Amino acid sequence: MIQDIAPKKLNNSYDPAAKAENNSLILVYKNGEFGVQINDVDGSLNYPRLSDFKHTDGMEFIYLFSIDGEDFFLMQNVNTITDLPSGYEFYNMRQLRSQELLPRHYVFAAFTAFQLAEWYEGTVYCGKCGAKNVNSKTERARVCPVCGKTVYPRINPAVIVGVTNGDKLLLTKYRTGFNHNALVAGFTEIGETMEETVSREVMEEAGLKVKNIRYYKSQPWGIASDILMGFYCDVDGDDTITMDESELKYAEWVQREDILLQPMDYSLTNEMMTKFKEGLV
Repeated sequence: MIQDIAPKKLNNSYDPAAKAENNSLILVYKNGEFGVQINDVDGSLNYPRLSDFKHTDGMEFIYLFSIDGEDFFLMQNVNTITDLPSGYEFYNMRQLRSQELLPRHYVFAAFTAFQLAEWYEGTVYCGKCGAKNVNSKTERARVCPVCGKTVYPRINPAVIVGVTNGDKLLLTKYRTGFNHNALVAGFTEIGETMEETVSREVMEEAGLKVKNIRYYKSQPWGIASDILMGFYCDVDGDDTITMDESELKYAEWVQREDILLQPMDYSLTNEMMTKFKEGLV
């Protein structure tokens, strides 16, 4: 999965005192895109370093995280730059996840930085009184200096559900967007347990009752600010699928050996399909 970068390790401890140095990696984020360099020959991904910028006057940087000693900073007032360093271009997240790029931990950095960049952009002003927020000096938070309201990066809980029916797995495809096989998925609603979310989402998307709900594994998915939790469960009774046509264009029971996997191993969904296909579930 995208977060599997061992032996490298993400250190997301907040450090308000961290300062960008010449060798620091700079995340230039604008209109949902990152300024990066991609080599079409070997698939290598690179971020600019502070030393790559000709002018740094007026630039502000927020420390995001480090991976094995490499520090990543988010450029704040991105509109003050006129050009990216030579060889760098803006790419959106769909482009960054559409091909196998290396090193793997730089791809994971983009997923994680995207979540933080969106949060910083969306919390410039206090949602309660409208005053301009400031960064907390002790934790990853925005604080309103007028009313004191504190906001933290939002993480949305969601489920990925592998519904089994003997040697068959329920596969779906979304009506729009992602075009590969998927599993039933959805966000947890207020007041629900994760298990209740599983039951509700399967009923809403496929019209099926389920039983024997069992947790598998979790995954951070920064491009939607999610924490995904994977569950397997068994169909309970009638296995006739009634598909939600407003959300899905495909929902069918598929035999293990006939499961077509996603082209890359980034997602929890693909790992769960793989486990079932290989007879490990």
